Amino acid sequence: MNNINTTKRITTALLLAAGTGSRLKPLTDCMPKCLTKVNEIEILGRLINCLRKNGFKRLVVVVGYFDHEIRNFLQNNLGDITVEYVANADFATTNNIYSLWSARHAIKEPFLLIESDLVFDAPLLEKMLIPDTIAVSQILPWMNGTTVTTDRFVTDRVVSINIDKNLKTEGQTYKTVNIYGISLESWRLISKRLDSWISAGKVNDYYEAVLSEMVAEGSLNFQCVYFDMDRWYEIDTADDLQNCEMLLQQTRFQLAG
Repeated sequence: MNNINTTKRITTALLLAAGTGSRLKPLTDCMPKCLTKVNEIEILGRLINCLRKNGFKRLVVVVGYFDHEIRNFLQNNLGDITVEYVANADFATTNNIYSLWSARHAIKEPFLLIESDLVFDAPLLEKMLIPDTIAVSQILPWMNGTTVTTDRFVTDRVVSINIDKNLKTEGQTYKTVNIYGISLESWRLISKRLDSWISAGKVNDYYEAVLSEMVAEGSLNFQCVYFDMDRWYEIDTADDLQNCEMLLQQTRFQLAG
């Protein structure tokens, strides 16, 4: 597959799939966003294929909205990957920071943190199989939200995580893809910080804000893995869905399916 040391590679994935997908309504009125079909294949099905192709053995899924639909789908499509579910009963009133915090006891090994609205080419994960890594991409007009500033051309390390800021600084600011490889040591630190944020009532924040704080203070370090900008897509709206389907039809790459 690649030259990554197989004794140290990540084989567990944590999938955040509790949200309501409100921006994709009415498609999500009766099902979770991850079961939306992109060119006749569910987003979640594409993701499972990606994990299988990259040798993943375990999947932890944080569920909430229409969780039974996700459970039924995975029961029939996981193959030899084992699954554990974490329920976020407060999915309607909390943000992804709460979903990540909810999984703190289910993860006791290095893992891949991934969100459930992504479509991407399976080989892109190969360099994400070692911690501590973060997937980033050049910024295109359709992209918004969290970015990172890196010291690219030095060590490719993240120097800041920018929440809702598409700042461009000397070509060194990139869009986050919302995929992270996290070591057990980093997870212990992140879990403690999540505890403090949740205890303070910050249940409607993004977990990226926690990571941003920790990177800024130097307690967390990420190595960048660069995703080609035409080999992945994040689906939040009907326009995203349409554009992703067009990308799959036009690109020379075969996005996971």
